[in-house]
Amino acid sequence: MKEKIRWGIIGLGGIAKKFADDLKLVDDGQLVAVASRSLDKAKAFAKDYNVKNAFGSYDELFKFPDVDVLYIATPHDSHAELSIAAMTNGKHILCEKPVAVNRKDVEKMVAASKANNLFLMEAMWSRFNPSIIKVKELIDDGAIGDVAYVNSDFTYYGLDRDEEGRILNPELAGGSILDIGIYPIFLAYLILGKPNEIIARSNFYKTGVEIQTSMIFDYENSQAILHSGFATDLQVKGKISGSKGSLVLHPMWHMAQGYSIEKGGAVQDFKLPTLGMGYSYEIIEVHNCLRAGKLESDLWSHQNSLDLMELMDEVRRQVGVVFPFES
Repeated sequence: MKEKIRWGIIGLGGIAKKFADDLKLVDDGQLVAVASRSLDKAKAFAKDYNVKNAFGSYDELFKFPDVDVLYIATPHDSHAELSIAAMTNGKHILCEKPVAVNRKDVEKMVAASKANNLFLMEAMWSRFNPSIIKVKELIDDGAIGDVAYVNSDFTYYGLDRDEEGRILNPELAGGSILDIGIYPIFLAYLILGKPNEIIARSNFYKTGVEIQTSMIFDYENSQAILHSGFATDLQVKGKISGSKGSLVLHPMWHMAQGYSIEKGGAVQDFKLPTLGMGYSYEIIEVHNCLRAGKLESDLWSHQNSLDLMELMDEVRRQVGVVFPFES
């Protein structure tokens, strides 16, 4: 791998800008090309970020030789198709979460990674957040005893959004489960693994998308109580409780800047500020994996993405969410 790892970005919305900002903070990475379906949008993004190459189609960037790895930042209904097309053209992939819409599509993506001998990782950036890594280490070391309870939510008010946009449009795989429900489901999976049983209930919007979902993940000796939705704007806090105490990820927990330990009525707060927004850590992980010749990350593997999507598939099955392009 060259001294600087050369990045391209597919899809140039708000999250792509955050990613590009954090990429500047990683010394051995460089953004060299961007692509949008609008050439004007691509040129404007390239000007803002001092990028030399701007393309008005994704296919042009797939075929561009001077890029090592692509960040796929389009709406999630296109993730599988674009990632597979990019890997077919020899590009390593970091794909925004959820990595696909269902487990079947994730299986196709993993198969393409192996067939083409190319790296693929879901951009589950919270997995690499320093506070979340530390909390996981403390739990594994027995700091709060046997975990009996995980409580996590993720909401924001989204009912005032454009109904043709990705949030409220079923044609674009809208709804809270895939967009933000993935975060509390991820936390339960990270701490407790796959549950024995899932109970899920949802409320729906006039466009047909799910806009509020509550979930119970039931394990042999523990439970996770999870929630996602666009109808409220909650604190977005994550708490893990065990036989000896609790660990709290500070709001907004998916991008936590610290954590607390609660034991015997006493609370200790710890600050762990992120480098930039926190996308830098997943970028560093990609770089480490590419330099080591890996096809997947040890911290967030292909199997982890398959498992997470399987859990979301089951939640969707229980509440009756089927997107028009799936039926």
